[in-house]
Amino acid sequence: MRVNPRPAMVDVLLATVLTGLTICTLLGRTGRLDWLALVLASLTAAPLALRQRAPVTTTLVIGGALAVYSLNGYGEFPNAGIGVLIALFTVATLRPPSVTAVMCVVTMGVMTFIYLTSTVPFVWSEVVQTILETLGACALGEGTKRWGRRAERLAERAARAVAEERVRIARELHDIVAHHMSVISLQAGLAQYVLDTDLATARKAITTVGDTSREALAEMRRLLDVLRVDHTEDSEDADLTPQPGLAVLGELVDRTRGAGLPVDMVVTGRARPLPPGPDLCAYRVAQESLTNVLKHAGPAKARIDLDYGESTLTLKVSDDGAAVRTRPLAKTSHGIRGMRERAELYGGVLTAGPAENGGFTVVVRLPMGEDL
Repeated sequence: MRVNPRPAMVDVLLATVLTGLTICTLLGRTGRLDWLALVLASLTAAPLALRQRAPVTTTLVIGGALAVYSLNGYGEFPNAGIGVLIALFTVATLRPPSVTAVMCVVTMGVMTFIYLTSTVPFVWSEVVQTILETLGACALGEGTKRWGRRAERLAERAARAVAEERVRIARELHDIVAHHMSVISLQAGLAQYVLDTDLATARKAITTVGDTSREALAEMRRLLDVLRVDHTEDSEDADLTPQPGLAVLGELVDRTRGAGLPVDMVVTGRARPLPPGPDLCAYRVAQESLTNVLKHAGPAKARIDLDYGESTLTLKVSDDGAAVRTRPLAKTSHGIRGMRERAELYGGVLTAGPAENGGFTVVVRLPMGEDL
């Protein structure tokens, strides 16, 4: 077992101070120099310097020194037996409960033997008190060990939460940048192509580029405002507009149409608001799916079917692009995996694959419960 240098130095300091106090108390009590008594008294405290390296050995040495000290008729425990209690606490902290139980029983046996063989008059209440102190040291050490393990679990859970949040932020940035840059790229190419022959189309394409770029900047600004730690300064400048959701799905469809992709949208069921997480998830799935159609499907038409069920929202994005068979690993691409992970985060299920008409279909089903 590796020992942290700082706690080890604290143990050395503790052992040194406790040993010095034990010797001073012994000399003050007897008023004479007895080397055997001094050595035995020192052994009831000095081994604590190694308590984290060898807690069981430390406890046995201290217990043995106490027993020999008492058998030689030196009277009361040096340092009131605090050394053995600290050692036993360390055993309970660093060793399994079975080892702690054995050492607790051994220590109580040694203490009882010392009381029964001591020249000091026997008082049963002192024996009970010693046993309770021994059990208390074990219980305190076991509780400290459990608290430490719980703290480690909480730290690991926090680290996982941070990692998951980083993944979520990266996915948000990917969705924002991928969609808007695809539209900007297509419209910029279109404007360049028709600039000398169709000025009206070129002007419309450039307008779409401007609108799309501003929307992308607005979405990224909202995301970055959420990540800011200190909102006390310039809080009035922060963009507190909520993240997009199904309420603005029509704007996404219009923008995609403007990029040159015909899109039909059909809504069935009674439309009602979703919790923020699933709402954003459904919007991002539609956004990513339409972006994939723009980038990979070639000349195609897309269709969005949005069904509000009693407890489940079903979003289906399909296209009839003939180039779907050339999409590399379309079913397991990073985009599809990202959408699937996003859906699973909110208890949903996403499926994707080639359609019967040669196109591609993405279907996501999300629970609509208010407790998400």
